[in-house]
Amino acid sequence: MPRPGPRNLITDVAGLTVGSAQDDCVRSGVTVLLCPEGWSAAVDVRGGGPGVRETETLSPENSFSRAHAICLSGGSVFGLGAADGVASALSVREVGVRLAAGSPAIPIVPGAVLHDLGNGGDKAWGLDPPYRALGIAAVEAASDQFELGAVGAGRGAVAGLVKGGLGSASIDLGGGLVVGALVAANPVGSVYMPDRETFWAWPFEIDGEFGGKVPTGPTSATDPLPDDTKLGAAGRLRAGANTTLAIVAVTADLTTAEAKRVAMMAHDGMGRAVRPAHTTFDGDVVFAVASGAVALGAGPTRPVDITRLGSAAADCLARAIARAVYRARDFTEQ
Repeated sequence: MPRPGPRNLITDVAGLTVGSAQDDCVRSGVTVLLCPEGWSAAVDVRGGGPGVRETETLSPENSFSRAHAICLSGGSVFGLGAADGVASALSVREVGVRLAAGSPAIPIVPGAVLHDLGNGGDKAWGLDPPYRALGIAAVEAASDQFELGAVGAGRGAVAGLVKGGLGSASIDLGGGLVVGALVAANPVGSVYMPDRETFWAWPFEIDGEFGGKVPTGPTSATDPLPDDTKLGAAGRLRAGANTTLAIVAVTADLTTAEAKRVAMMAHDGMGRAVRPAHTTFDGDVVFAVASGAVALGAGPTRPVDITRLGSAAADCLARAIARAVYRARDFTEQ
């Protein structure tokens, strides 16, 4: 039976590291996933208000649809500068492609941002937003072990009306196939069922990883937008004011087009864990990366394997979203 990897983190996909950095005065932060060898990568954008960088680079028809890192950041448009810091930090490590002799290494660093500008932090940064420096710091902090909750890109996140955060999960499918997910959860929708205690993702939970709470009585999912009055009063019902940013990773030898299909399937995990998802108010994005460590083969079983990977990615993403909120639940501003 499939089980989480030893860390229950996206870094159970061998070769990946993750680093986070945050500024507690600003109440925002950055998380970076590093795959410095340049992994096959793709992206699928389904939210109505995305903020992205270098996503078109990952289109299957383009010449270098690979990534050396993926950067997730708070800060809305200002947070896109975090990827500049990540690119610079990787270039000095000689990570990236070279198009001319003697030129600096050119890392491919796609990224996406969430909106956390209204959370009360000090945003009076003038001409010097903190995100480039935070991107560099996140690279320096990268490890196969990392913290979940109100850290990194999840530092200033809100999930519906509760604290959002950074989450991750993994699953070992056997035969060397491992799937992982990393998420910065900041959706307008609710991660909780109407009882306000049970996560929508509860059927996918493994070993009580987000509290083990299950429904104890009849539940209703008839209201298409719960808490709309409270969300409006909190300023959440504005286009682009919310977002769930995610990365899924697999050990398989996927092409860019196949990675794109896994990213598309992984979006189902948002629909399982957040209600509603992919709204006009959100900038929901899923990146997918593949190490190529496990060959799936070219026969008729390959589409079956890819379908299994995509389904597992969706399950991991649902679990990661719930873990993000669960691990952030006790956070209080100092």
